[in-house]
Amino acid sequence: MGQRTVLVTAHTGRENAMRSARFVAGRLTAAGIAVRTLAGEFISPSAQEVPPSDEAAEGAELVIVLGGDGSLLRAAELSRPAKVPLIGVNLGHVGFLAEAEPDGLADLVERVVARDYAVEERMTIDVTVRRNGTGLASTWALNETTVEKAARERVIEVIIEVDGRPLSRWGGDGVVCSTPTGSTAGVAGSGGAAHGADQRARTVRPADGGVAAIGARDRAHRGVRDIGGRFVVRWSA
Repeated sequence: MGQRTVLVTAHTGRENAMRSARFVAGRLTAAGIAVRTLAGEFISPSAQEVPPSDEAAEGAELVIVLGGDGSLLRAAELSRPAKVPLIGVNLGHVGFLAEAEPDGLADLVERVVARDYAVEERMTIDVTVRRNGTGLASTWALNETTVEKAARERVIEVIIEVDGRPLSRWGGDGVVCSTPTGSTAGVAGSGGAAHGADQRARTVRPADGGVAAIGARDRAHRGVRDIGGRFVVRWSA
């Protein structure tokens, strides 16, 4: 069996996150697990520093991130290209996305060392932006993606389509498209329903209120087109 490796990353602006990261790295190292850290974050004896690139988690068993939701979303950018599971320890104010709390940190490390954990797949959103049929940008999201107006004093018109069929349209500040992971914070916070992580559903809502749920058979895909001042948000169900 090869050398086990874990990437540990943390919110550099929180001292408690730094202390916790050093604790985790030290316990993993003592258990014979190789530890990687991101360059410039924190120093741990025997840990290998790597740049924060798509290769940072390559070949690792896990990515452990300590911080709030923002830290977890940034860590997801590292774990996804390497197809490596990610676990978050909530050291932020709310922590909708994290799986563990600070008082369970020692137990978390012990379970990682013992391989006593299960991997849960989460739906993501693929995003493609087009204008007049020409692709301008593409990205992805774990929690949600938005189309927003550029000028505060203006309203944009948004048309929602599913598999090329019109679903809804409205004028407003924009539209928010959420996965089950993102529904806990954005949608539930605005009065909508939170989806379980294992549900194959997405939620679309105006940026200023209102909710519509869309079922899915597989991973979501969204394309955004700008046509004469109107934005068409296209989903594949």
